[in-house]
Amino acid sequence: MRRPDDWHLHLRDGEFLAAVLPHTAARFARAVVMPNLSPPVTTTTAALAYRERILAALPAGMTFEPLMTLYLTDNTPAAEIHRARDSGCIVGIKLYPAGATTNSDSGVTDLTRCAEALAAIEETGLVLQVHGEVTTSTVDVFDRERLFIERVLAPVVERHPRLKVVLEHVTTADGIDFVRGARAGIAATITPQHMLLNRNALFAGGLRPHHYCLPVLKAERHREAVLTAAVSGNERFFLGTDSAPHSRRSKESSCGCAGIYSAPVGIEVYAEAFEGAGALPRLEAFASEHGARFYGLPLNEQEIVLERREWRPPAEYAVGDERLVPFRAGEPVAWALAGEGA
Repeated sequence: MRRPDDWHLHLRDGEFLAAVLPHTAARFARAVVMPNLSPPVTTTTAALAYRERILAALPAGMTFEPLMTLYLTDNTPAAEIHRARDSGCIVGIKLYPAGATTNSDSGVTDLTRCAEALAAIEETGLVLQVHGEVTTSTVDVFDRERLFIERVLAPVVERHPRLKVVLEHVTTADGIDFVRGARAGIAATITPQHMLLNRNALFAGGLRPHHYCLPVLKAERHREAVLTAAVSGNERFFLGTDSAPHSRRSKESSCGCAGIYSAPVGIEVYAEAFEGAGALPRLEAFASEHGARFYGLPLNEQEIVLERREWRPPAEYAVGDERLVPFRAGEPVAWALAGEGA
């Protein structure tokens, strides 16, 4: 198949960056790299410096292009948006509602404060990449996406008719319906976990912290809606793993971090999902074409080979003194990247 892209990825920094990058680069030609480091990547200068660190960590002989993003705050000036566009390396601006997920405390508290920045994003043609959840403590965690769409996203899309928006890691039938019915320029990324798992997976045989992510896994009807959208062939939906590495210690704690590290199986489990839905011929377009066209980038010319061969990811990877548990650790995966997973 045509070499795919990952339109939503966390690479972290330092030791973790060096450890996780090869898993993505073995599978994906490009990836949209999230800016929620500590401190967050809020300026073009910081984004370009982070890009250089990513490229420096890339093992010899591997090819990979990081597509950078800026972290939107209440105070992001329009001039910074224009600098980002002019850099040629930044493709989007990430909206984290304050407190929504990992390292999001510096995120947006009130989107009305970002009117000038949103106008600049619309003007420049950059993509607004949205973590679509309200963070009000009185809202049920399973309703956060639906209410964000109703209260925040739908009005923004209406106020800015030329703004390109990706609803990242869509998890609900409500989100799927919104994207399907929205005006042109609205799309969504879909993760492997939200296609393959429902919220029961959080409690299978006991509390499963390595299945905890944000947005949290939803009920079966929502999983079915997400899977149906992914395999439908609709160009508004494309691959975004949201692979998010955290150490075993930080996951298995009294206040565990949200995130699933799926990069080591980052295309293989999508193949499983598409095969299970009887839609394997549509995988290439979902993984390798829809996102590139939405972002206005050329399709990749390289190819990868997937084999129908069962293998098991390791129980964990060593990262310095820490341990990192991948998605499907020690469990069978039906598809393998040629040359790996033997």
